[in-house]
Amino acid sequence: MEQIPDLPNIDPAQLDLPTLAKLAENGDMDHPPRILMLYGSLRERSFSRYLTEEAARILRHFGADVKIFDPTELPMVGSVAEDHPKVAELRELCLWSEGQVWCSPERHGAITAVMKNQIDWIPLEMGAIRPSQGRALAVMQVCGGSQSFNVVNTLRLLGRWMRMFTIPNQSSVPMAYKEFDEHGRMRASAYYDRVVDVMEELFKMTLLLRGRADYLTDRYSERNERQMKAIDRTIRKI
Repeated sequence: MEQIPDLPNIDPAQLDLPTLAKLAENGDMDHPPRILMLYGSLRERSFSRYLTEEAARILRHFGADVKIFDPTELPMVGSVAEDHPKVAELRELCLWSEGQVWCSPERHGAITAVMKNQIDWIPLEMGAIRPSQGRALAVMQVCGGSQSFNVVNTLRLLGRWMRMFTIPNQSSVPMAYKEFDEHGRMRASAYYDRVVDVMEELFKMTLLLRGRADYLTDRYSERNERQMKAIDRTIRKI
């Protein structure tokens, strides 16, 4: 089979790119889907970064505009002012994004401090703006040993708390040191195929949510609160 440049493990015949392109056309496609990717390790040979970079290649082949945030030098939450350059960069990328990918190693049965610190710097609200609400989210993890789902389960919990639409599919790569070569490229395997599945599903969900997120996240309780505040302001003017 003819190989896709930079994606040697993918069979092009099995990618439904025409349908994805048609979906994009029907999704008010004035720009490619904007995907922000976060990973949870600062190591030089970081398998969560390798997995993120591999997923980014797949998303770019689908036609997404992808940006990967580098957590190096991001201060611990609360230790600096919110106008710190790295904090500002992360928040601007969140506002720019329409979908996100979170990928963390498993450390002591949970996500890493590096991963949690990035999420903690993303506020639920910035004035009238909500940087994460209504965005599609995919979650992934790498394991040093046998496969577990502790990290992806925690990331799902956090995604729900951040009011994001977390897609059903997910990726958990066990013994990650065996799944990547010396250049940081992921070897062909069922785990690689699952990453393709996850990115394809995220791409589709991001397009389906485009232009509809505000409607889907519009809540009765918030409408009611706005109405009550408006009545209160009217009474005070009388």
